[in-house]
Amino acid sequence: MDLTLNEIQTMLQSSAREFMEDQLPKTRVLEIDDSESGFDPNLWEQMSELGWPSLAIPEEYGGLGQGLVDLGVVSEVMGYYACPSPLLSSAVLSAQAILAAGSEDQKQAMLPGIAMGQQIYALAYTEPDYSWSPDSIQLQASENNGGYVLNGTKLFIPDANVADRILVAARTSNGGAPEDGLSLMTVDRTAPGVSVRVMEGWIGPKACEVNFENVEVASSDVLGEPGSAWNAIESAMDCATAVLCAFMAGGTQAVYDMTREYSQSRIAFGVPIGTFQRVQDHVIDALTDADSAKWTAFEALWQLDEGMDDAPIGVSTAKSVASLGFPRACDAAHHVHAGIGADLDYGLTQYTKRARTLQHYLGDHVYHKARMARLMKLSG
Repeated sequence: MDLTLNEIQTMLQSSAREFMEDQLPKTRVLEIDDSESGFDPNLWEQMSELGWPSLAIPEEYGGLGQGLVDLGVVSEVMGYYACPSPLLSSAVLSAQAILAAGSEDQKQAMLPGIAMGQQIYALAYTEPDYSWSPDSIQLQASENNGGYVLNGTKLFIPDANVADRILVAARTSNGGAPEDGLSLMTVDRTAPGVSVRVMEGWIGPKACEVNFENVEVASSDVLGEPGSAWNAIESAMDCATAVLCAFMAGGTQAVYDMTREYSQSRIAFGVPIGTFQRVQDHVIDALTDADSAKWTAFEALWQLDEGMDDAPIGVSTAKSVASLGFPRACDAAHHVHAGIGADLDYGLTQYTKRARTLQHYLGDHVYHKARMARLMKLSG
């Protein structure tokens, strides 16, 4: 595996850094985070004009077809600047689910709008018991007049409040293995019976509660064959998890850079605090976490692009590392920064908030270590 960036990837990285540096100072991130929606449509429009939502969508569906590693390069830069956007929800998680589960007509109808950034999708998967395993899906889609009716609740769904359409993981039949009977269906966010509430708390990015009360879904809005969506969901989650890990790696690198620079400039007892051994321990730990997150993330992205059989193990390895390392680096940074680190305008808390949330999103380290054991046939 050669993780050296090629010419296109180097250009992507450079242009992404230039864009973020110009458009997204820390004060702007704070403004977007504090807004009611947590979404800046002007920023999203500019990102779409740069082609970022189209990077991993095949050309035949309006995308650039450049693969997940290229998207990971952009995602890492976004993580470094704590960029709030629906890119992961729409252009990765939802788009990959549509690619894996949808019919040709459905892909032609949905993916071009996602690639251009004109349509935002969110995938509603997790429920009140919050797990990423298939047995956690209890939301029922009951057959009705040739279609389905949805009743139930989804929790902690990023970007559902700004999505045009919501992909819903629902159970259309019961019995058999937990993954049997799962379907993906698309619902208009403004459809009768759909209600979306932004959840309160120190959460980044914004997460939503989505309620479905007698929501009618046409059979044409069910992706692929009803009851057989689990493999597509799992494949989409693997792709999105690897891209998320690149974002988390970028955030961890930013936290390390802030901590190292502060340890060199902050003077105590007449010397930089970086000369103190305990401070050095914190800075070095943050660097270790940043490097570990980056290289495991990009190995997973490369394995997915290459279609390798053990790519899911690589994805779970990367998420285990990132879910532990990003929050740990933030903890180390707060130890070094002390009081100034809690100042919202300083910017460190923007990363801490994301680390605390993203360590759980798409599975925490406990979930992914158990998954690795299962994939490696170490457990049943």
